[in-house]
Amino acid sequence: MIDAHQHYWNPARGDYGWMPKDDPVLSRTYGPSDLAPSLETTGVQKTIVVQAAPSIEETEYLLGIADVTPTVAGVVGWIDFEDEGQRFQLERLAKHPKFKGVRPMIQDIPDTDWMLRDDVQWAYEAIADLGLVFDALGFPQHIGNFLSVLAMHPKMTVVLDHCLKPRIAEGEFDAWSEGMSALATETQAFCKLSGLMTEAGPDWTLDQLRPYTEHVLDCFGPGRVMWGSDWPVCRLRAEYTDWFEAASTLTSSLTSQERSQVFGGTASVAYGLGPLD
Repeated sequence: MIDAHQHYWNPARGDYGWMPKDDPVLSRTYGPSDLAPSLETTGVQKTIVVQAAPSIEETEYLLGIADVTPTVAGVVGWIDFEDEGQRFQLERLAKHPKFKGVRPMIQDIPDTDWMLRDDVQWAYEAIADLGLVFDALGFPQHIGNFLSVLAMHPKMTVVLDHCLKPRIAEGEFDAWSEGMSALATETQAFCKLSGLMTEAGPDWTLDQLRPYTEHVLDCFGPGRVMWGSDWPVCRLRAEYTDWFEAASTLTSSLTSQERSQVFGGTASVAYGLGPLD
């Protein structure tokens, strides 16, 4: 089994601008030893570690962790899309066997149309040329623009993070579901079944999450959906094992083969992990 989305970080690095100061859950160091008990309890064998800071330095930090952590199968890092001179950085990072892709922090960029700018198109082309993955981090309001970007770069492998964060707590469904259906039918993007508890609020229930989970599975199919914990962000709502058990319940109607895809096979294909030890 593979956790397709988790984080390691150290706030003392100083490049996590989004992180609230003195937050009892988030603003502390998280490393492999903190996650190990949960991996053992759930039987998750490998993880994809995803960037949480907009800096190449944090990407190097994560690759250093990956070098000495057998459970880390891959790293999704960051480069500055606004600087075409950083193609050499992407080429350099791509030589690392555990570097799998990049993620601009689109959800934190005020300009909703940023991803359409002419000066960032080189990055999508480079990602595709190098056989890397583009992790799409955004909100429902970004869906139309993601459709445009994916249409312009059809050879790029794309993974939609956190089901593009539907506004579950507000009960919003229709516009999000229509957009996700369009992404599923008009593109070859993969989708991460992750982050839903965070969007549902502190009193989340399985009944709240079920329509969103079922819609993603129905329109993308298990072969394009991958489970991720979003640990330690998930700890704002529940512990790792709680979300794993919730996701297991939400996918209980799937066949054993389909569950194997959601909980490992899809991530292995999307991130080109190959046979895992």
